[in-house]
Amino acid sequence: MKKKISIVVSVYNEQEVLNLFVNAFEKIKNKIQWDYELIFVNDGSSDNSLSILKELSDKYPYIKLISFTKNFGHEAAMIAGIDNATGDGIICMDADLQHPVECIPQIISEFDKGIDVVNMIRTENKSAGLSKKITTFLFYRVVNILSANDSFKENASDFIAISKRAADVLRKNYRDKVRFLRGYVQNMGFPSTTITYVAPERAAGKSHYSLIKLWHYSTNVIVGFSDFPLKVGGYAGIASALIGVLVIIDALLTYKKAPSGYATIIVVLCFMFAVLFVIIGIIGKYLAVLFYESKDRPIYILDEKIGFNGEEND
Repeated sequence: MKKKISIVVSVYNEQEVLNLFVNAFEKIKNKIQWDYELIFVNDGSSDNSLSILKELSDKYPYIKLISFTKNFGHEAAMIAGIDNATGDGIICMDADLQHPVECIPQIISEFDKGIDVVNMIRTENKSAGLSKKITTFLFYRVVNILSANDSFKENASDFIAISKRAADVLRKNYRDKVRFLRGYVQNMGFPSTTITYVAPERAAGKSHYSLIKLWHYSTNVIVGFSDFPLKVGGYAGIASALIGVLVIIDALLTYKKAPSGYATIIVVLCFMFAVLFVIIGIIGKYLAVLFYESKDRPIYILDEKIGFNGEEND
């Protein structure tokens, strides 16, 4: 029986690129040796993306559609696609064509070799400015330093591919509400490989990630994969104690000069309170994530499904 590849494409306000994406896929589909299905996940788009996707699903039998009740985020869209995929291999990618569809045949050839995880490593991002390149570099460097498992591949993206058995693990176990899918995939331990690619300019539209969103995403990843920030309190306490000892020694050595000590007291107090508030902020972040997970709300809520076993609005 011929194997099948499931291609999961997350969509959020991408009305300008959807037809371009399908046209690009049409050009390379004959190079795909497996059967295929294209699963678009509409992540609560407020533009005409949903209506365009419905037209495309009517036109192309291999296109399936999942639509959320609201915007749940890119991570939720990817796991929803994985949950509903029926392929022997699954490829997650974005609709903006910065994840080249031309890489699909090469990914399938790696699956044929018995590889379970294919990490797509971006060697160049032609649409990224200097600030984006710097923040990306810092993100992976900081996460790898703080993480107990120093294995996150730099410049890896949400363009990833996994086998059916790797997908089954994600479906059953990795159901965190605060998510980092590419981190899960890289740390499962299955046979893996990397493929490099150049990310071209966005076909149309603009990135939906602001610096604020990237900051929240980065802190969530660090909290999810490292407990080192919680240890900062202990290290800061030791450092504060050493500084206190030095201040005491200085006071004992200079007591005959009767210094006022005002400046020293102010500096020490400011430093101590700064450390204290940083520690409280770190603990608060961890508590916020724990609180969010403890509520056990769904990762996503489906509004409708089209093209799955001929049923709609499942």
